Amino acid sequence: MSASQGRTTTAVKLVLLGEAAVGKSSLVLRFVNNDFEENKEPTIGAAFLTQKCTIGERTIKFEIWDTAGQERFASLAPMYYRNAQAALVVYDITKPASFIKARHWVKELREQATKGIVIALCGNKYDLTVNDEAEEDSGEVSETSKRKVSVNEGQTLAEEEGLMFFETSAKTAYNVNEVFLAIGKKIPEASQNGGANPSRGESQANGRIDLSAPVSSEDSNACAC
Repeated sequence: MSASQGRTTTAVKLVLLGEAAVGKSSLVLRFVNNDFEENKEPTIGAAFLTQKCTIGERTIKFEIWDTAGQERFASLAPMYYRNAQAALVVYDITKPASFIKARHWVKELREQATKGIVIALCGNKYDLTVNDEAEEDSGEVSETSKRKVSVNEGQTLAEEEGLMFFETSAKTAYNVNEVFLAIGKKIPEASQNGGANPSRGESQANGRIDLSAPVSSEDSNACAC
């Protein structure tokens, strides 16, 4: 028996939540295709992609729902995080308003999502601050820094709410695989009920989902976790 035949496969429904333009779709694109698009179009409704990771003796099949961040789509979010085993809440470390929105999503998940859902908090666009002096030692924000949400603020929220915390850059791939790997490690082996689509009768359209018909865009390549 080969090593791959001895592994169990766990399907994990994972939803991304966050304000528009924080880089949710870019994180997924980097994770699934190891690619980055500088001017990526906004997601309409949601997009669905899959990716596999090998973690120890298990294969995790992530079934990823990348939700739109525009306010007009906020009411649809419960349809996507319902029965999800994991959630990635994303904010832009250069935009304080997106961090406030992240707090809102964490609160909503705690109140309405599946009990025991694994949540990771992700401060994206680290590449915009990598040369800032404020990045050194203290994690505080200087007046001249592009960073507007300090490392300490993200860590504090994560500690208060029992979340995993990462700062990432979809552009440079910094910490992207690490986020998904950490989520996969937190998923119990018995978790097999993920991946349910919000509705049936899907129609395919460039991996995006409109309000009337969720669509599926699948990539079967295993990640380099």
